[in-house]
Amino acid sequence: MQDSISKFNQAAQTTGGREGKYLTFTLAGEEYGIGILKIREIIGMMPITSVPQAPDFVKGVINLRGKVIPVIDLRLRFGMPAMDYTERTCIIVVQIELRDTPLNIGIVVDSVSEVLNINGNDIENAPMFGTQLNTNYILGMAKIEGGVKILLDIDKVLTENEIGLLEKAA
Repeated sequence: MQDSISKFNQAAQTTGGREGKYLTFTLAGEEYGIGILKIREIIGMMPITSVPQAPDFVKGVINLRGKVIPVIDLRLRFGMPAMDYTERTCIIVVQIELRDTPLNIGIVVDSVSEVLNINGNDIENAPMFGTQLNTNYILGMAKIEGGVKILLDIDKVLTENEIGLLEKAA
């Protein structure tokens, strides 16, 4: 009995509250997901005002109903080649936490796919790629319909220094 309780507790820790609804989107033909509670809204591409001396992945800022929102290109942040924006390219406005303070940022993605309800049993930890590759921002790998969707911990996609730059830009 004690052994089965231990296994249950271990399984609960492994899923670690990752079960739930995710907004899925594509980048360079791969599927990614972000927890739906982090999403504030999805908007089409709009004019982005560039910010001088910002890193390449920081596209600039937008004026969203009177609020200045910093925007990053997730392709560039992940080291993928740049792509011309299409009619399916959009900005997902997410809320990240910076020292217990919420900050809204926009992330440019190739296209938004759907909202999925992902069971905790279908989520595995990110594989270890060695010490050279930082995978802290990967919440887990969701096994869906014979494929894999990479679930992101959007709070860890940017370093604290990078978030500080975005905060100054906003």
